[in-house]
Amino acid sequence: MLTSLAIIFLMGLFLGTIFQKCKLPGLLGMIITGILISPYAFDLIDQSILHIAPDLRQIALVIILTRAGLSLDISDLKRVGRPAVLMCFLPAVFEIAGTMLLAPKLLHVSVLDAAVIGSVIAAVSPAVIVPRMIRMMEEGYGKKHSIPQMILAGASVDDVFVIVVFTAVTALASTGIVNPLSFLKIPVSIVLGIALGILVGSILIWFFKKFHMRDSAKVLILFSVSFLLLELQNRLENIVPVSALLAIMSMGILIKRKYQILATRLSTKYNKLWVAAEIILFVLVGATVDLQYVYSAGVFAVMLLCGALLFRMAGVWLCLLGSELTRREKIFCMLAYTPKATVQAAIGAVPLAMGLACGQTVLTVAVLSILITAPFGAICVDNLYRKIDVS
Repeated sequence: MLTSLAIIFLMGLFLGTIFQKCKLPGLLGMIITGILISPYAFDLIDQSILHIAPDLRQIALVIILTRAGLSLDISDLKRVGRPAVLMCFLPAVFEIAGTMLLAPKLLHVSVLDAAVIGSVIAAVSPAVIVPRMIRMMEEGYGKKHSIPQMILAGASVDDVFVIVVFTAVTALASTGIVNPLSFLKIPVSIVLGIALGILVGSILIWFFKKFHMRDSAKVLILFSVSFLLLELQNRLENIVPVSALLAIMSMGILIKRKYQILATRLSTKYNKLWVAAEIILFVLVGATVDLQYVYSAGVFAVMLLCGALLFRMAGVWLCLLGSELTRREKIFCMLAYTPKATVQAAIGAVPLAMGLACGQTVLTVAVLSILITAPFGAICVDNLYRKIDVS
């Protein structure tokens, strides 16, 4: 395991740096590292690492979403209003609908199978988007219309929405039965997640003000509480839905609002942790990619992804109608809301494991969505965000 970790860090850092020198996103080099050392290529990763890969990816998401919460001023988000709410679900709805329209014609699957494919590829990747939105906030770009805050918050809720839809659609595909009440999980999960984050954040603020300790100890406490929230989500899964990731982000937002000095110091600590977490996350995402699926996908799967992205961007455009954003800012939001990675790596193989007829096709399209959209979205944001008004 230690040798595998050394390979992951050294190769991921090396290729990530090379890609950055070439004016490309470092995450692209990290994903390629994962592809090269995966069991489907040179097989340089120990199986023990692969077994805990989902947990390691969760840890990386905890780091980046806590960092996002500690950087997000909720008052900026309130100013955005209606578009911020619509961005949480409308682009995903458009992408799923577009996939249901295009996939039967391009891949010769049923409409239900197309819905399964759409529910897998519709989730946007916080791991790609959040660091870039934080950088925009730190540098002051998009501040006038709170663009990074809107995209950051929308991307976090988007995942909750899409995962619930995926669960409902796969249940329908496997049993022929769908419980309409399952869709109530979406608002319940969001509301309970935010409420839980506020409650836990309030307790932590009181604790940190009452008991003096080093910031490193506070980070460890935040980490531990975040892991407990994830476990709570798992324990309550069949009882009441709670989004632990939203709770974690809400916890950071409350600390930012009520204890800003601490939030600034903790954010610096989390920035340093992200250096290692980013490598682990994207290398392990790359390690899930089997290039055989890419070779077998054909041009029609690529056409499907491109078409679905156009539907998604149309959804973003609709969200922003009537807002004060300029045309250039709207186009930026449309492109910034395209990258996929973490959710697709986590659930892409689920339909195949369930024995669904479309399982292989779903996995193939999920793999392609990572390879195409993660670099595309990252490149667009990295090259365009400085062209947005600073104030």
